[in-house]
Amino acid sequence: MNANIAVIGMGVMGSCLALNMANHKFKVSVYNYTPDLTDKFIKNHPHENITAYYDIPSLVQSVARPRKFFIMVTAGKAVDAVIDSLLPYLEADDIIMDGGNSFYKDTQRRYKYVTEKGFKYFGVGVSGGEEGALNGPALMPGGNKESYPPVQSVLEAIAAKADDGKPCCTYIGEDGAGHYVKMVHNGIEYADMQLIAEAYLLLKNVGGLTNEQISAVFNDWNKGELSSFLINITADILKEKDDINGGYLVDKILDSAGQKGTGRWTSIAALEQGVNTSIMTSACNARNISSFYAKRQQLADSGLKQPLPVQIDADFVEDVRRSLYAAKIAAYTQGFELYKSASQIHDWNLNLGEVASIFRAGCIIKAKFLNNITAAYQKNPQLDNLLEDDFFFSKIRENQLSLRKIIAKAVYAGVPIPAFSNAMAYIDGLCTKTVGANLIQAQRDYFGAHTYKRIDRDGIFHHQWQKHY
Repeated sequence: MNANIAVIGMGVMGSCLALNMANHKFKVSVYNYTPDLTDKFIKNHPHENITAYYDIPSLVQSVARPRKFFIMVTAGKAVDAVIDSLLPYLEADDIIMDGGNSFYKDTQRRYKYVTEKGFKYFGVGVSGGEEGALNGPALMPGGNKESYPPVQSVLEAIAAKADDGKPCCTYIGEDGAGHYVKMVHNGIEYADMQLIAEAYLLLKNVGGLTNEQISAVFNDWNKGELSSFLINITADILKEKDDINGGYLVDKILDSAGQKGTGRWTSIAALEQGVNTSIMTSACNARNISSFYAKRQQLADSGLKQPLPVQIDADFVEDVRRSLYAAKIAAYTQGFELYKSASQIHDWNLNLGEVASIFRAGCIIKAKFLNNITAAYQKNPQLDNLLEDDFFFSKIRENQLSLRKIIAKAVYAGVPIPAFSNAMAYIDGLCTKTVGANLIQAQRDYFGAHTYKRIDRDGIFHHQWQKHY
């Protein structure tokens, strides 16, 4: 069999991607380090375009040159192990692709390691979960630009298709660019999910709406400018009944959210690059504090929190919607600021309009206004900040009063909304001439002689401060 591609790793995602490729008429060789998963896959999903192999030499020989290998194993040492198992059997210009959630710096290291040996390497961000992998994910390939054409036909065929028919896949940039874009995608995902959770808390705990009513609200929102994958599934989740003890399933789920690290990686990268991603970081911290479940139950009954009465008016639900839309814009703005910074630092030359366009289908952060982000960067590829684009500028002006009102109500009610609050602080910070940094710089010069600049003349200055203690 002269396979078009080999998939290594027969877990859920690898299996689904292999089936996706096979369903698109590609001949696929499959392999797993432990043969039991390979056997299970072949038994459950027999396919005329799929052939199983049980050793690396046979797998390699089964693929037509230039050979293409798509690795779907757990990020970390397992990826390195697979690469090292392949290298002795490869020939010049064979291509290794890592489709897992690898840290972009690991991908940069592997790119250098593999290319120096005469082979080609791609780190491919994959978004969409199990369903996306099977029926069409968003794909973010980063690696050797000259070697993209041999893999382009496979990747673009299996990718999700946007409403205009374009595949949600494009070449991102060199070395770790693809995995970097996926990492920040996940950071935006964290922020988006936290904002939706906060809107739910406001509607339930401040507005007093039932789960059925909130589901109907989200369903209505999904028909308008907030239309997105996450809004849609939230409407479904809130009306799902518990098939064990009755009531609603969401109310029976432990109030403690997990995380796999990609959101945290985004925040760390932002700190390293000097970019404000406060909304994403607040989402990570919200998950952190959710893990202190027992302590929260204890302190909730301690009387420490002293909320104030809140007046709910007829505009409350609409104000929450407007707040969510404004905060969502701010979160995506932070993500694309981070992309712009990374593109300059790593010389990736990211096409931010194209990046937004591949999120329009097949992925978790699929949202209606991604078309507006693409349009903004098509109009001005050098755009510094999305909020300076006419569309987003007008939307923030149109919705920020609601965001201010909702944050105030939440603070009065004692409902934690860190993502909404950080969105407002980010917008205010960008639009404020003096943010107190002059005093901070004076303090730094006072205790550490760190110097400062002046607004009325050029140069670097240090002052001998009068000490009165």
